[in-house]
Amino acid sequence: MVRACGLLTAQKEPVPLKSIEVELEVRDHVATVVSTLNYENKEDKPLEAVFVFPLPGDAAVCHFNAKIGQTQIVAEVKEKQKAREEYDDALSSGQQAFLLEESLQSPDIFSLSVGSLPPGESASIRLEYVTELAVQADDGLRFCLPAVFNPRYQPQGSEGAGVQVTSVPASLVPYSLSFSARVSSPRPISKVESNCSLDPLQYLNTDQTQATVKLAAGHKFDRDVELLIYYKDAHQPTAVVEAGQVSAEPGSLMADSVVMVSLYPEFPQSVTSSVASCGEFVLLMDRSGSMSNTRISSARDTLLLLLKSLPMGCYFNIYSFGSRYEHIFPKSVEYSQQTMEEALKTVVQMEANLGGTEMLQPLKHIYSQPCIPNQPRQLFVFTDGEVWDTKEVIDLVKKNSDSHRCFSFGIGEGASSALINGMAKEGGGHAQFITGTDRMQPKVMQSLRFALQLAVVDISVTWDLPKEVSVTVLSPPITALFPGQRSLIYAQLSGQSSEAAEGCVTVKYSLAGHPSENQLHFSLRPAEDTGLTVHKLGARTLIHSLEEGEHRGWQDTKVKEKVVQLSVQSGISSSLTAFIAVFNNNGEAIQGPLLHKNILKHDYVDCTLSPYQDYEDLQEPSVLTMGYMYADQESYDYVGCTLNPYQNCEGYMDADQESGDYMDCALPLDQDYETCSYKPRNKSDSKTGVFTQMKKILSDFWKSCKTVADGALKSVSEGNARSSVSEQQTRDPLLQLVSLQEATGKWLLDPALPTALGKTNEEVEKSKPVLANKEIWATILALIWLHGLKMDSKNEWDLLAMKAASWLRAQNAPWVTECVEAANLLLGCSVMKEALGL
Repeated sequence: MVRACGLLTAQKEPVPLKSIEVELEVRDHVATVVSTLNYENKEDKPLEAVFVFPLPGDAAVCHFNAKIGQTQIVAEVKEKQKAREEYDDALSSGQQAFLLEESLQSPDIFSLSVGSLPPGESASIRLEYVTELAVQADDGLRFCLPAVFNPRYQPQGSEGAGVQVTSVPASLVPYSLSFSARVSSPRPISKVESNCSLDPLQYLNTDQTQATVKLAAGHKFDRDVELLIYYKDAHQPTAVVEAGQVSAEPGSLMADSVVMVSLYPEFPQSVTSSVASCGEFVLLMDRSGSMSNTRISSARDTLLLLLKSLPMGCYFNIYSFGSRYEHIFPKSVEYSQQTMEEALKTVVQMEANLGGTEMLQPLKHIYSQPCIPNQPRQLFVFTDGEVWDTKEVIDLVKKNSDSHRCFSFGIGEGASSALINGMAKEGGGHAQFITGTDRMQPKVMQSLRFALQLAVVDISVTWDLPKEVSVTVLSPPITALFPGQRSLIYAQLSGQSSEAAEGCVTVKYSLAGHPSENQLHFSLRPAEDTGLTVHKLGARTLIHSLEEGEHRGWQDTKVKEKVVQLSVQSGISSSLTAFIAVFNNNGEAIQGPLLHKNILKHDYVDCTLSPYQDYEDLQEPSVLTMGYMYADQESYDYVGCTLNPYQNCEGYMDADQESGDYMDCALPLDQDYETCSYKPRNKSDSKTGVFTQMKKILSDFWKSCKTVADGALKSVSEGNARSSVSEQQTRDPLLQLVSLQEATGKWLLDPALPTALGKTNEEVEKSKPVLANKEIWATILALIWLHGLKMDSKNEWDLLAMKAASWLRAQNAPWVTECVEAANLLLGCSVMKEALGL
């Protein structure tokens, strides 16, 4: 869901952002981010405003202060309701105050209330958070700085019905950005890459374990800034022990030492090179409006690769969703040539035309389907948007975690890290993010390989420590282990030990019926100058575990009290606490009326959306969009509000309960006004029949509009179908070859095969050994072409090539060697038969 961002005036104009300063410090796989935003109020009246922004879903906000003029105010963490009351009291008594709180719907959305900013005054907001960096498919560590720190710039003249704002030329963006990163690690730093232009990496020492990097001059922060950091020997396990805070309460988490253990369990080669031949694969694809153009095209290609790579004997189904959801089969079907072809016919026609991003209902339908015996369910979720009920979606995945594994993919900038990481974590799967020019296919195929491997079971973690030291694990139990992927464990260490003492952590698990274990020995001597980063991340981990536990409804008062106590002690934000800062300016009353500006979460004043574009999915990379406009809390005026004709807005409209004013407020075309849950101001209004008459007028009006909209939808749908056919004809050779493979893994000597290989039919026929079977010849040709000419894309076609080799071995044909030699000669390759797995 697009979140409004930036400080706004009563006229919906942004409080001008003068500059952004971001300092990033990365230590191994942990990042500390300090962002400073400098604003100026050019209004002639005092301003109260709200700044709404996302952060990484697993980030721990650990410091916040604000400076108005020459006055700096440092915030402290308090119970949320008390903080809100303190904020309101401060404003009513003429004081300046700041309130920073986490959204109840999603842990990666924060709102900052600023009250009040005097006319002509400047404000400097400094926010600090710590977060872990996720491991990517190529072993890089990913850091993402959301472009939301750049409030979406709204050009002059954009007021009115159409407030979708497209990209603003860089020359018109009136602020500067300063971004610098310092990276340090026990291992040498290989390289740092970005989706933005960087100055050259500067090493600070000879062993290349410390380096700095900056964004190149001229960057306007019109898109997310993504850094990928690569270390040598990245898969080495590590442990960092951090000393407690001397001033903390004895026995508390902040007073004791905390250890962060980073593990990379090792798997036998026989396991990592084999794949399962069973499973139920359910693919859930986002088809909301913002998946249009290259995203939906890449999604179709990805589904093609997935379908071709599935093993014979498994089951599958494909769901797609927007404001509604569809599925190809009523229930999962057995994978065969017939069912694969039927699915592909639907896939090739998929367009981004289903409206918004509503994931909960299709998930509920998927989980309501009974699991197939001896076919472990594997759920793949692809989405580029966010859902407003993130926590409810994650809860649903967790509730069904015993019956499936969930692999999630965030597509493009703006995908909710809380949603993507949360679903994978609770579903025992793996999360991937596809941004910028990333290809979706290799990351998805890596996750498919994980899904095809046997699940690791009976995972346990044991500690061996000196007898005077006890351990309290802060992290939830490990539920999934995958080759090459990191597992993090935080633990509180109580008691004293000598600096020379050592500890040991052992991870035990069972795979394919064989027990295995990995050990890590580490020193208990605390690391120097860590800034309590490990404590903050450990506290964040424990807080999230408590919040996501069995007491979601907070019926257990003790759990609630523990979260608040831990949040206050550690200075880490939670869903039950908030940062509050109040400046007492000697009690002097603020001159002039205070412009109260609330950013309402479900407010759509003057918002006009396209027939295919839902309010949840307005944000595109490098597109500056003010997705929500903001109603005056006192008037709740909804004049000119037009919602997506296929989007049910029940539950989103916050109309004035007193006035009941719904003039010009468009409900969805398929929504009966009689079901509107909002009532007129009083009974007399109802008796006059005015409200009933208005309902009828609006209902008739939208019925006539729906006829026009349906015609437009049909026209565009037909155009999209024609363009998809054209796209098929110009597809790259690799995908052309993949599209010709049969479900069993073989290729036919089809006339389209030589074209994909860059040869003529005559050349292919002439080169075939005389006694060779046509299907075996075609299959070996395809494999030689892949291994000889497309090794740079091996992670995309590896699984379907393994399936082809398996089919060839089953044929037990005597002319395989002759076919390999002839194919090498024809294609100009030198691939050995053994390299094909034959």
